Amino acid sequence: MPRPTPSTALETLRVLDLTRVRAGPTCARIFADFGADVIKIESPPGLDPNENMSGPRHGYDMQNLHRNKRSLTLNLKKEPARAILRRLIAGADLLVENFRPDVKERLGLDFETLHALNPRLILVSISGFGQSGPYRLRAGFDQIAQGMGGMMSVTGLPGQGPVRAGIAVADSAAGLYGAIGALVALQERAVSGKGQWVQTSLLEAQIGMMDFQVARYLVEGKVPPQAGNDHPYATPMGVYATRDGHINLGVGAEGHWRSFCGAIGRPELAGDPRFDSMEKRFAARPQLRVLLEEILTTQDSAHWLAAFEAASVPAGPIYSVDAVFEDPQVQHLGIAQPVRHPKLGDIRVVGEPVSLSRTPAGIATPTPDAGDHNDEILAELGYDETAIAGLRAEGAI
Repeated sequence: MPRPTPSTALETLRVLDLTRVRAGPTCARIFADFGADVIKIESPPGLDPNENMSGPRHGYDMQNLHRNKRSLTLNLKKEPARAILRRLIAGADLLVENFRPDVKERLGLDFETLHALNPRLILVSISGFGQSGPYRLRAGFDQIAQGMGGMMSVTGLPGQGPVRAGIAVADSAAGLYGAIGALVALQERAVSGKGQWVQTSLLEAQIGMMDFQVARYLVEGKVPPQAGNDHPYATPMGVYATRDGHINLGVGAEGHWRSFCGAIGRPELAGDPRFDSMEKRFAARPQLRVLLEEILTTQDSAHWLAAFEAASVPAGPIYSVDAVFEDPQVQHLGIAQPVRHPKLGDIRVVGEPVSLSRTPAGIATPTPDAGDHNDEILAELGYDETAIAGLRAEGAI
């Protein structure tokens, strides 16, 4: 395995990560992958009843979410631990948290208190439903946000009832939006010298990810229905059967339609008065699907994908996850990143899906065990071996 190379892009930043589960850790992971010193602050093992909500420490989810971070365990019920946190806050650039708003306030991690400790600190708060409003104290989970944000109403086959997405869309999007907000606040701080409070929620992130579907309602007053594997308003754009499986088609423009008809050996369809505009094709989608699948099921997927590529018709395979990482383009992009774990050996995790020409992201270290960096971080704060031993004996770390 090649020697891991950490990124230098954000190496001057210190980030305190007081998050759990997925949305918050996703936000902090972006900073860690781009070289920030991210300190994952967590309870000593056995104190937090929810510490395994992302699975076991050496499981795939924890390994993917917390690489490149350092771990410091603090029992925040103990005053010496709270004093350590205050010292860290005084020198930090960002604090990322996803507590319920009342928990944050009880711990003294509200923005006003933090701003008094460090006026340059940027607080990133990720919640289920927002920091204010009638739902502020509700526990938020991804699927609940998918339902409330409208996604489950447009996902699935027409008439089958609501369907969740197969991934944690709201969680992951909230983490991304939190990171975007933090980066904006960092740029603004470079001018003003002041920190600020960045807020996002699973509900807002899910609505934001609905994009054109909610814009359709907001602008035109139309409630989008379920469309299954078909595009909501273009066709043939969606999943189509072949002789040995299924492929995705993306025939979204008139030029694509003409090229598509030639590629399937039926050029006369391009001028067929039933299908010679997108509006007509959409209105006749059920009949057009039957006609096209009669043709497409005469050949294997590979045949059609090659034919469509030659004709510049957008199309693609539908992979299982193992097949994703066998694809030559995916391998070329290198998004499966290697890292060496002291107990698991050589593993791969999901790299950052964005490239920078000079300061790319890098995965240099695996997810640490809880408290792996206690002595190292406390020594940086000025605690000597005797003081650290006393903190450990008292149960503060």
